[in-house]
Amino acid sequence: MTEGGGEAGGAEEDPPEDEFALLRETATRAGLPWRGRPVVERRFVAVGGGRRLGAVVWGDPGAAELVLLHGGMQSAHTWDALSLSLGRPAVAVDLAGHGRSDPVDWLFDPHAHADDLAVAIGTLAPAVRLVAGMSLGGLSAVCLAARRPHLVPELVLVDITPGVVPGRRRNPAMEELMRVASFGTFAEALDRVAAANPSRSRRALRLGLAHNLRRREDGRWEWRAGHRAAPAPGVGDRRPYAAVWEDLGRLVCPLTLVRGGRSGVVTEADLAELRRRQPAARVEVVEGAGHSVQGTRPVALAALLAELLDPTLDPTSDSARGGAGRRAES
Repeated sequence: MTEGGGEAGGAEEDPPEDEFALLRETATRAGLPWRGRPVVERRFVAVGGGRRLGAVVWGDPGAAELVLLHGGMQSAHTWDALSLSLGRPAVAVDLAGHGRSDPVDWLFDPHAHADDLAVAIGTLAPAVRLVAGMSLGGLSAVCLAARRPHLVPELVLVDITPGVVPGRRRNPAMEELMRVASFGTFAEALDRVAAANPSRSRRALRLGLAHNLRRREDGRWEWRAGHRAAPAPGVGDRRPYAAVWEDLGRLVCPLTLVRGGRSGVVTEADLAELRRRQPAARVEVVEGAGHSVQGTRPVALAALLAELLDPTLDPTSDSARGGAGRRAES
C-alpha cells in the first residue's frame, strides 16, 4: 500500500503542515525500510451533537480489518510506526478531544468514547476483525465491546485494565506543561517538554509534539483540542473505572492483554482480576516496552497483531520476527 511522496522536517524545524510528512522519519526511527509514502488519508466522521471524530485511514477506505485506539493525551499518530510495520488496512481514531477530533468536556469517560467509536467504526471499518486499544483507548474499547459486540470481534488491550488508578504513572512536570495555554514557538514547547522528559530523545519528543500541538492564527502554539481539560473522573477514588470491570466481565470476544515490560501500570492484582473475569484471556509481555508499547516497541506489537489477524503466519516470516523480545505470561 504505497504511493509516491517525499518527506520533510529537520530535527529542530517547525513541523510541516502535512501531517503525513514525518512518516519517513518515523519509519527510520523504528528501523523500518522506507518504500515510499503509504496510501494513507485523513477522514472525519460526524458523531452527533455537531461534533466530528478524526481518523487516519491506512490502505483502501472501507477495507480496514484493524481499528487502533490511542491513550489519553495522545493521537492517532501514536500508531504510525506500528501501521508502517504492519502494512495492513487499518483505521487509527482520534478520540474525542484529542488530535484533530472536536473538543469535549468529558475527555476521560470511556463509556462516552464508546458511543462515538460505535459510529466511527461502523462508518470507517465495517469489516473490522480486531480492535486494539492502549490505555484510555483500551478502556473505551471494553465499553464498546460490552455494548456492541459485533463491532469488536477480537480485542487487544495494550497495557491497561480497569484497575488503573489516576496518578499511577505521574509526571508532575509534564502535567504542569499540559496546563500551559500556549507557547511562543514550537522550539520553546520542545525545550520545555524535553526538560520534563529527560530520559527520552529530543527527536522522538519532537515527533510526538508535531501531532499534539497546533499553530494558532497569532503564530503561537497550543495543545490540540481538549488537552487542558479536567483530570480523569474519580481522582482520589481508588476504583474510578469500577464499572468498566463489569463491562470486561461481559465480553464474549477473544481477549489479549499486552503488558509493557518496563511499565508498572498493570499490577499483579489487576492481572489476577482480569483472569478471574476472563479466564481464557491471553497475556503477552513485550520486553523493553513502556506503557506506550506502540511507541517504544512498535515492531514487536505489530508482529503480535499480525499473528492474531493471521494465526497461520509463518513464525520465521519478517512479520513474525518483529515479535522477538516478547513472551507469553502464564
